[in-house]
Amino acid sequence: MTPFGTKIRELRKKHGITLKKMAEDLGVSSAYFSALEHGHRGRPGSGLVQQVCGYFDLMWDDAEELRRLAELSHPRIVVDTAGLSPKATELANILADKIKDLDEETLDWILAEIHGRQAPLKGPTH
Repeated sequence: MTPFGTKIRELRKKHGITLKKMAEDLGVSSAYFSALEHGHRGRPGSGLVQQVCGYFDLMWDDAEELRRLAELSHPRIVVDTAGLSPKATELANILADKIKDLDEETLDWILAEIHGRQAPLKGPTH
């Protein structure tokens, strides 16, 4: 699942709406929406995100959060996170977006964290 897919599923369950009903109401196929929720499709377009915000009457912070989650929900940047947790997809998206701005010290710290801290390191100092 993706962060966006997880949030959509939460909203659907909270409102008692099936995937099929929501897809039908928004004019998309249930297969597409299922693939979107499960991370088998790329990040949703801004138009669909806006439709979903309207569908659930999301305002201000909630709508902005959904837009942010959509941006962090491209499941195939460099690593394929399809089928992994929403946090894995979010990490891949943030890393793909920010890696060009990371200095060597930060990269070393991230790598040490990923590799299980083979040597004790402090976090970035800036």
